[in-house]
Amino acid sequence: MGLVTTTEMFKKAYEGGYAIGAFNVNNMELIQGITEAAGELKAPLILQVSAGARKYAKHSYLVKLVEAALEEVDIPIALHLDHGADFEICKSVIDGGFTSVMIDGSHLPFEENIALTKRVVEYAHSKGVVVEGELGQLAGIEDDVNVSEEDASFTQPDEVEEFVDRTGVDSLAIAIGTSHGAFKFKPGQTPQLRFDILAEIERRLPNFPIVLHGASSVSPEYVKIINENGGKLQDAIGIPEDMLRQAAKSAVCKINIDSDLRLALTAGVREVLWQKPEVFDPRGYLDLGRQYVKELVKHKIVNVLGCDGKA
Repeated sequence: MGLVTTTEMFKKAYEGGYAIGAFNVNNMELIQGITEAAGELKAPLILQVSAGARKYAKHSYLVKLVEAALEEVDIPIALHLDHGADFEICKSVIDGGFTSVMIDGSHLPFEENIALTKRVVEYAHSKGVVVEGELGQLAGIEDDVNVSEEDASFTQPDEVEEFVDRTGVDSLAIAIGTSHGAFKFKPGQTPQLRFDILAEIERRLPNFPIVLHGASSVSPEYVKIINENGGKLQDAIGIPEDMLRQAAKSAVCKINIDSDLRLALTAGVREVLWQKPEVFDPRGYLDLGRQYVKELVKHKIVNVLGCDGKA
């Protein structure tokens, strides 16, 4: 099976009350761990690439690694650009084989966001590629995305219909309380998603796929492993998984997960190198990290996304 768009995935997810996991990838071990987990659980999958990943691993390497994964697993996989900064970047990955792109104009004034998003949509649709737009800004840091708490803003429901109608986007990323980065909330804080905003957006955009960014839960088991093996990560709280599962049962058809993957891979590498300092073969320490990634993704698919068996 070749790469697919998210169109059919999202239609089934909306009707079925589940979400598709969009997992960020940077190297072979992440791609293997993610795709093996989804393949064994027969779950549809979105592999997404950020600007930082393209700088690190290069576009051609990542595309070829994903193509290799397609030969190993028999599930629908979409290849998505995460947080495309401008038209040129989106055009580059569309021409380079991606089946889905996000154009992030959320930092722009409303009319400028519409103009930029519409331009990307027109080009993408001419090539059979789908587009995700964004309204509202999440706080936090992830690769080239850096938004302070003061500049963050919830999505305004009264803007979503006009934005979707005028741009022609295929899905919409919204801000309802998630945030980028691993350490979203300090101990003692109570994360809350604005389900009232989500419900109003769903009312205004019936049968339209919604996306949540910044939805890692800061898996405490991996933070613990890292700290027990020489790490110095701060204690923190991510987005509670029961909230994400609730969102997945509504209009949310795509949930982005990145920081949890980084924690899982790092936990495996640290555990081996800390406990077996004689190991110098990369295969010796990356393998456990890959296993932890696979375990994490299986957990997310079954307990958060609910998309197991939906391929």
